[in-house]
Amino acid sequence: MNVIADPLCHWVSEQLGLDFITEDKKDLRPTDPVTAIGLEQGKLRSWHCRWGIQPQWSKRPLINARIETVNHKSTFAEAFSNRRMLVPVSGWFEWQQRPGGKQKWLLCGAEGQPLYMAAIGFEHEQERRLVTLTTRPNHQCQHIHSRMPLLIAPGEVDFFLRSHPDALQPLLQAEVRVALALEPVNDSAVDSPNLSLF
Repeated sequence: MNVIADPLCHWVSEQLGLDFITEDKKDLRPTDPVTAIGLEQGKLRSWHCRWGIQPQWSKRPLINARIETVNHKSTFAEAFSNRRMLVPVSGWFEWQQRPGGKQKWLLCGAEGQPLYMAAIGFEHEQERRLVTLTTRPNHQCQHIHSRMPLLIAPGEVDFFLRSHPDALQPLLQAEVRVALALEPVNDSAVDSPNLSLF
């Protein structure tokens, strides 16, 4: 994930009507802290969460859940029904396999607008955690990777957070309609892991 606090905080606060505060995290990795938005007693609020959960049966943290199965898998179903969240970000990084090696891309809002990644919330040892939701790639991303984050448009935020899970199926099954800009990143000298997170 890529989080640039200014102007992200201003955009999110204006769009959603809450005082959203976060910090710059230009290359946020699994298990890092991240600021997310959800509902508490019917009102929008933000929390500091950690990205990923570690069930006893898993050898490594789980950071993603597929929307095709999130409502049915025992690890995720209860959180999807009761604790849907959004992670406002400036963009995210993805690696593309190429014949000559791998190319890193930054995917962000086409007009610099914030992106709202869908997520589900958990609580572990009094610490809030989240898992992001992934979907099939839209036409802009399909040449880069076989999955992408589920992005929720600002006008669909309330619907995503407040609706009964069954009512969300049309939204979950539709292609992501948020306009994106794709920027190649040439930072081979940076100690960023050569991994796809979504």
